[in-house]
Amino acid sequence: MRLAGRAAVVTGSSRGVGRNVAKAFAEEGADVLVNYSSSEGPAQELVEEIRGLGRKSVAVKADVASREEVEHMMAAAKEAFGRLDVLVNNAGFTRPAMLHKMTEDDWDAVVDAHLKGPFLCVQAAFKYFKEQNYGKVINVSSVAGLVGTVGQANYSAAKGGILSFTKSVAREMARYNVCANVISLGIVETDMTEKIRSDEKLKEIYMNRILLKKFATAADITPAFVFLSSRESDYITGQVLCVDGGYGMI
Repeated sequence: MRLAGRAAVVTGSSRGVGRNVAKAFAEEGADVLVNYSSSEGPAQELVEEIRGLGRKSVAVKADVASREEVEHMMAAAKEAFGRLDVLVNNAGFTRPAMLHKMTEDDWDAVVDAHLKGPFLCVQAAFKYFKEQNYGKVINVSSVAGLVGTVGQANYSAAKGGILSFTKSVAREMARYNVCANVISLGIVETDMTEKIRSDEKLKEIYMNRILLKKFATAADITPAFVFLSSRESDYITGQVLCVDGGYGMI
């Protein structure tokens, strides 16, 4: 198992991409903290699935934009697993609106979740990484952060900011053997992308932008997360890995 003996925190892991990543980590031998903000039932179900694989797991409710709640979450991981090796910053949501109609609250809420959240999580995890002189940070971005998206200036700005934030983390934390990288995703089959995948007009528009002509499944994206969390990637930091079927090239 490629992640045997490792402990991970995956934010926003009660559903969607985060849930698939948490399961993949457990299947590869890692103990996993499942983070949620409102979906307690699905989070607890995932915890039981992970425990069924013979791994340790706990569910922790935390708003990633709250320093107090984030620090509590990282401490809970340390208490439950005895260590913390991997942090995946995945939590987030969208509030789409055209720029001239977007409210300040729409902007703040999305930027807080997707940019402030990773900042707070990295800060809180760092002391544990520093203690053991080792750690992995994987920040989840999107093709929206590379090429922009109509009606999602807030989301695109936050996801673009993640790219340079991660490079700064990589530079600052390299002396402590902490690697920080970005996985930039395209259209993944989750609840968040259901409208795109079910509306024939939208589906055609987006499919024309994806070189491989398919939306991503869990099996398409989770190997990249496992790789960047494993010893196999110990000499890779400050990089952006696009797992988007070629969408980001367009």
